[in-house]
Amino acid sequence: MNADPVILAVQASWAVTAVGVGLWVWGWLKAPTPIAKLRFYDTGVVLIFSAILVRIITQERALTWFDWGMVVFGPLFIGAALWRLGRTSNLDKT
Repeated sequence: MNADPVILAVQASWAVTAVGVGLWVWGWLKAPTPIAKLRFYDTGVVLIFSAILVRIITQERALTWFDWGMVVFGPLFIGAALWRLGRTSNLDKT
């Protein structure tokens, strides 16, 4: 059995999407502080948008307007979430 890298990437992106949604849910239900909630949300955003971009890049059909929107705005959301994660990295230590 040959492992196709594209299929592996798509399957891994679905697993990462599940982890990202799990972080959103965990932040919504179980985060002890507002900063922790924000950090769970931001980490989920990074994982979900990254996984979506992987699936867009690996698809074989032509890009739709939604795909192009995700390609343009996805990295902006990822960058904003990473910036906010960096800014809040020292605020949650008690």
